[in-house]
Amino acid sequence: MGRTARWRRPEHRPFRMALLSGAAALALGVTLATPLAGFAMAEAPPVPSQNAPAAVGPQSFADVVERVKPAVVAIKTKALEVGGPEEGFPGMPPELSPDDPLYRFFRHFGPPAGGRRQKHVTQAQGSGFVITADGYVVTNNHVVEHATQVEVTFDDGRTLPAKIIGTDKRTDLALLKINDGNNLPHVDWSSTSPRVGDWVIAVGNPFGLGGTVTAGIVSARGRDIGAGPYDDFLQIDAPVNRGNSGGPSFDERGQVVGVNTAIYSPSGGSVGIGFAIPTEVAKDVIAALKEKGSVARGWIGVQIQPVTQEIAEGLGLKSTKGALVAQPQRGGPAEAAGLKSGDVITAVDGQKIDNPRELARRIAALGPGKTAEISYLRNGSEKATKLKLGKLPSEKEAAAEPEDDGVEQGSALAAYGLEVAPASELRGRGGGDGLIVVGVDPSGPAAQKGLQQGDVILEANGQALKRPGDLADAIDAVKKEGRKSVLLRVKSAGGTRFVALSVNPAS
Repeated sequence: MGRTARWRRPEHRPFRMALLSGAAALALGVTLATPLAGFAMAEAPPVPSQNAPAAVGPQSFADVVERVKPAVVAIKTKALEVGGPEEGFPGMPPELSPDDPLYRFFRHFGPPAGGRRQKHVTQAQGSGFVITADGYVVTNNHVVEHATQVEVTFDDGRTLPAKIIGTDKRTDLALLKINDGNNLPHVDWSSTSPRVGDWVIAVGNPFGLGGTVTAGIVSARGRDIGAGPYDDFLQIDAPVNRGNSGGPSFDERGQVVGVNTAIYSPSGGSVGIGFAIPTEVAKDVIAALKEKGSVARGWIGVQIQPVTQEIAEGLGLKSTKGALVAQPQRGGPAEAAGLKSGDVITAVDGQKIDNPRELARRIAALGPGKTAEISYLRNGSEKATKLKLGKLPSEKEAAAEPEDDGVEQGSALAAYGLEVAPASELRGRGGGDGLIVVGVDPSGPAAQKGLQQGDVILEANGQALKRPGDLADAIDAVKKEGRKSVLLRVKSAGGTRFVALSVNPAS
């Protein structure tokens, strides 16, 4: 299934999401409250009742650690990467003046034709754990992605080469095989899921300090951190840091309950909010990688997004439940079955769908070749269709190219901080459908809804757009009907999505 959103690194934000490998970081900023300092208790704390139950906890994790630690490895990788192009934008039409929106567009998006690209060697480090006596090792995909050389180091100091058997970018998992592995220490997956409040023990290679053990509890389950459509993370408060990526979290029995992957952090260090891929997700993916080197998932071929309250109003829906079809992918099962942009998928095989993430998981789990009944809403009417699931492509859908403009400015759109031009009048790019966004006021209503320079507005309220006046007319029509927002269908580098733009910019 296509994705409509991509990870971003927020600028000038105090906190960020960081991957745990030694060379990785990204996404999802948050702001946390800081506790006040310097306050003392006015009274002594009450004396516990003699009848109160004593706190119960493990006296030590030493026996468990002694048993599992030999199977946890430090992973070091080398990769040959290609650097970015040199500055400059050859190919910009010479007749463009600096006042022309096309000039600004090419300066921002123009492809560097012939800029030299430099190769350089990069190194990264992470963690992993051995799951079989003959040397299969689990880690994160982002630890070994693009690696040309992989080595694993055991707690006793042995360093052995390993090869990549398979990776799954969508769940950030990878399977390695130690060359000539024989009778190696290994650990087992847990047969039960941990509960919130259960103890967890994390072992790994933070900051290159191999064999580090920390402990905490499961803080939450089912976390969606924006990493992908299959997010279902355990949140743990056992301290994990960069270099812990791919390492295990164990339960009190010494069985693996999660694969450590990411943290919330102000600076890359632990603040007690870590995320691990749960065993029930990881062990199925790893089994598929071991058997076939890849993971086969069901696919219906749609780009989907949540139904917000504004979008629900724009579509005339009473509920925000379901998954909105932003764009059926060309040649996919959904298009063949007649699904269209603006349809809201509400159930699969009679089981209700609350959001896009639930739809993605349900379809993926069914697998390629299965037949599924899809229930959906179109123009307020309930409909259903059966389709045969395809195989989810191993590569992402090609990103839509940002396109350039022939200049025509809709002054009626200035209140939205938006400049657009017809795609059909592009110079040197072959034209296209819709309106190109050639300028966005970063403080305007359009920017606040995520519209960016280079986006293509394809439709407004289901009507195709050819000139800026078409968009202005659609906004006027919505105002006359007494509605609050105009529903735009927008194509960007990350895919196609719906955007509900308020028709009252001051509100």
